[in-house]
Amino acid sequence: MGSENQSTVTTFVLLGFSIYPELKSVLFLVFCLVYTLTIAGNITIIVIIKNDPHLHTPMYFFLTNLSLLEICYTSNIVPKMLSDILTENRSVSMLACITQLYFFGSLGSTECFLLGVMAYDRYLAICHPLRYRSLMNNKVCVHLAASSWLSGFLATLIAVSLISQLHFCGPNKIKHFFCDLQPVLKLSCSDTFITETIAGTFASIILLGSCLLTVGSYVQIISTILRIPSSEGRQKAFSTCISHLTVVIIFYGAMIFMYVKPTTANSFGFNKILALLYTVVTPLLNPFIYTLRNKDVKKALRKAAGNIWITEKNASFLR
Repeated sequence: MGSENQSTVTTFVLLGFSIYPELKSVLFLVFCLVYTLTIAGNITIIVIIKNDPHLHTPMYFFLTNLSLLEICYTSNIVPKMLSDILTENRSVSMLACITQLYFFGSLGSTECFLLGVMAYDRYLAICHPLRYRSLMNNKVCVHLAASSWLSGFLATLIAVSLISQLHFCGPNKIKHFFCDLQPVLKLSCSDTFITETIAGTFASIILLGSCLLTVGSYVQIISTILRIPSSEGRQKAFSTCISHLTVVIIFYGAMIFMYVKPTTANSFGFNKILALLYTVVTPLLNPFIYTLRNKDVKKALRKAAGNIWITEKNASFLR
């Protein structure tokens, strides 16, 4: 950047949860436990799917991608948040802040695309079962997953590039627990109208576009399920979608309410609660939702647990 774009502010301070000093220990323990469970849960999903041949299908291939994404998504936010809660040094360099913002936007966009792809996969499986294997072969699955990741990381480049060229002259305190778009833009001394317009446009297109694709897929899915003559068949068909539909409602509900609205609609305090929902709670819930609501995954988990028990029993016997 030229000298005219150089910022006088070189570091930001994340206020996070500093207004609740008496809850510091409790917040640290809770978020640390949630983060540990999130990582362990999503790694378990990935390992179970990889080691069980019965789960080597398009739906579980996309679920593996989603679990990997959730690990990256929450790891971009929570470790720094835990450090800020535990220590008094809540500063973050401008480069680190912009980098966190870029990965947050990119991973969030990728999740939108992946959820849309997973809805499309369920649409093909239920509405076109005879053509499903040919339409959703291994090559197509890899291309759809790769396109989701690539599109997600390209989608936020323009907005983040514009943010990196803004002038920040103080104050430097971000009223959030991570570098989110609106709190960062609030601190800029530059005119942020173009940046906000472009970022808002991209967010609306990605969120609403992928949401409409998902809703459209499920309208067709539900319509097809209702035409199945047997109640057992309807229940079996719907059971393959309910986990994904639950994740979709939680994720899109929070994200659309957060970003596709007037910027002055809610306080930063309320926005923190919404942000916790999709940065901390949703990545934790996903593996449990897919485990508790999915018979195939539960069966694979029981099988893996049985194998571990037998291995340990044999090892103990040999000793």
